[in-house]
Amino acid sequence: MKIFTEIRPILSALFRNKTGPLLVAIQVALSLAILANALYIVNLRLAVAARPSGVAEELNLFRVHVSNQKMGEHADQIAMQKQEAAIIAAVPGVVAVARVNQMPLSQSGSTSGLAADRKQTTSSAMGSIYMSPDSLVQTWGLHLIEGRDFNAGDKYELDQNTTQDFPKSVIISKELANKLYPEQASVVGKDLYFGTGEQANGVKIIGVVERLQTHGGRAASAGETSVIVPIRLSNDVHSGYSVRTEAGQRDRVMKEVEAALRKSSATPLNLKSATMEEDRRTRYRSEKALAWMLIVVSSLLVLVTASGIVGMSTLWVTQRYKQIGVRRALGARKIDILTYFITENMLITSVGVVGGLLLALALNQLLVRQFELSKLPLAYLLLAPCVFFVLGVLAVYGPAWRAASISPATATRGA
Repeated sequence: MKIFTEIRPILSALFRNKTGPLLVAIQVALSLAILANALYIVNLRLAVAARPSGVAEELNLFRVHVSNQKMGEHADQIAMQKQEAAIIAAVPGVVAVARVNQMPLSQSGSTSGLAADRKQTTSSAMGSIYMSPDSLVQTWGLHLIEGRDFNAGDKYELDQNTTQDFPKSVIISKELANKLYPEQASVVGKDLYFGTGEQANGVKIIGVVERLQTHGGRAASAGETSVIVPIRLSNDVHSGYSVRTEAGQRDRVMKEVEAALRKSSATPLNLKSATMEEDRRTRYRSEKALAWMLIVVSSLLVLVTASGIVGMSTLWVTQRYKQIGVRRALGARKIDILTYFITENMLITSVGVVGGLLLALALNQLLVRQFELSKLPLAYLLLAPCVFFVLGVLAVYGPAWRAASISPATATRGA
């Protein structure tokens, strides 16, 4: 009962002068609602940027694209591709090399609608299509969780300008398997169709890798729906070579690979190389920029809120200068004055926190509907109020301590 007796005069004083406390409570509510959702979005963005691609030891991987080649007959182009791969493989420090049309997170490549049945009217998922005559499972260090890798009998060498043939087997990512055949324990041996309708190319799934991000690396589950097709194409200007190196040798090997390719060609080559580290940094630059922007905005909100509390508390101390002196003269201790102002601030902050939690939930619902975010976890609804309670105490402590230090004689004489 004693605590209610002490709080009653504080509430009475606050109701007599509602404007200042109400403004502080509103500021706390708005700041809490924005801070909780901003920190959640920051965590989501950084988690997306840090998620694994499925490729092992990304720092040891780079790609090199060879263009301005002299096009010839299908057989000549195939032979040239194999010769280039052999030249790259011969460079000291190269562990594996694979010809491939695109790289995870490169933001450039091909996709296709994928379905489990030709009769579907819409695709089950959009998949990123990796075409390679070499083992991407080995070159990229993918984790094969079901089925097998391609063998020589699975691979095709085709002229994309003249043939309608298509490989009969593929390896897919686990996420794509879940979308094609939800709740199925195994998808090996099941059908996959590139598109829908009678013209869709049908293949058999022979293997599943645990994870393989798409070339676009979308934030949602669609960023991991990928297909590996065992094919080597001629008249293909988009494919290049993915190269895995020994640890710590990547930068040196990149330079030597380019030098070896130029030396082997009778005509000038246009080479473009990039590391997977660069692809990841470029792909997630916007996510990290958004995260830092939200961190800055949240920090400014906290500072503004703290400044508001300090300013309002200082004003209240000035306005009640004589009252504080009288209380001190009547025997109030410093701790009593300090407790009074801290309790007053906690009451105002509590009103702001309750309003802020309601606003945070409402804002999160809006974000869920408009941007397909997940619901705000309980941890953020517990953490944000703690931040503002601590902030309120720290912000009011200085003015409250100065009020508690007022000499009774000084206060009454100044009045």
